[in-house]
Amino acid sequence: MSTSESLVLHKNVRERFLSLETVECLVTYVWIDQTGENLKNKTRTLDKEPVGISDIPEWETTSVENDSIQEVYLVPARMFRDPFLRDPNKMVLCEVFNRNRQPAVSNQRSKCSVVMKHVMGFEPWFGMEQEFTLFHPDGRPFGWVTDGSEPEPVSCCVGFNKVFGRDVSICHYKACLYAGIKMFGTNSEDLPSQWEFQVGPCEGIEMGDHLWMSRYILHRVCEDFGLVASLDVVPVKSIHVTSGCHVNFSTKEMRSEGGLRYIEDAIEKLSKRHHQHLQVYDPRQGRDNMSRLISHPTTSSFTQFSSAVAERNVSVRIPGLVSRRGCGYLEDRRPASNCDPYSVTAALIETCLLDSLEQEEETRVTTEL
Repeated sequence: MSTSESLVLHKNVRERFLSLETVECLVTYVWIDQTGENLKNKTRTLDKEPVGISDIPEWETTSVENDSIQEVYLVPARMFRDPFLRDPNKMVLCEVFNRNRQPAVSNQRSKCSVVMKHVMGFEPWFGMEQEFTLFHPDGRPFGWVTDGSEPEPVSCCVGFNKVFGRDVSICHYKACLYAGIKMFGTNSEDLPSQWEFQVGPCEGIEMGDHLWMSRYILHRVCEDFGLVASLDVVPVKSIHVTSGCHVNFSTKEMRSEGGLRYIEDAIEKLSKRHHQHLQVYDPRQGRDNMSRLISHPTTSSFTQFSSAVAERNVSVRIPGLVSRRGCGYLEDRRPASNCDPYSVTAALIETCLLDSLEQEEETRVTTEL
């Protein structure tokens, strides 16, 4: 029996059991592992459907850190509907804490949450554009021919011979909407088996929560299709087509009439911290982005900051429509496809907003004195 036949048989049998009615509620706990890149999960039974996050108890698990196995705690942070087990079952994204009740190394959410609370008055909105590539389990790009030829990069294609994996993309899209994730859109990317989906707009900490859970759903959907979703920044080494996770950012001032000056002010601040941002824009402290940001037609330079209107080979872009309207948002094109959205959004807030708040506070104190 082939792998594909085995998958079809398995999934058809599964449907019979999923249709069974139960009084209890199954809750799947999802968390980021010690690498800061991968996701884990496990499922438990609750006597009844939880109304809110406070109805879901903490749970213990183990984590390997510094070559030792340690007990850690899963603390529920945000609840979603479960598109795989369906209502009333739930998925819950968790923060990970060590036995001393300190955030685990991979837990960037705790820091991000503190940062976002400081700037609630700015109403920061984010949208993130997640690129990924589909592979067969043996490492071959999904759908590619086996004669050694390589496809010509082109995005947003349609056609059986030009784009592969649309069923995965659309099923993932629908599953995310069912879960309650703020999905904005999707499209094929430069490689025939490369795709992008956009999450947002989300406010504050919500951005990281929704993107991480959308990644989890992507991997689960791919399980059912017998494929692997890769977030590698250069998915096919022989072709320099890269995967990023561009982030769109705005505040209520940027979105209001005359907001372009606030956008330009934020870009000026970002230009002064280019290196610091690249350190947190991929999980390997910039090493992945060094192979991605090489002044390609669609990528900027790793070493030099740049910005422009309606250009795509820059660090930060002002969309043409935003420039014409005089308000809107900026797009930071530097985050890698495997970035931690909590680290990315926190860095944007710290550079663009927290410095301003600190300066205002220093001015207020000086005036009072």
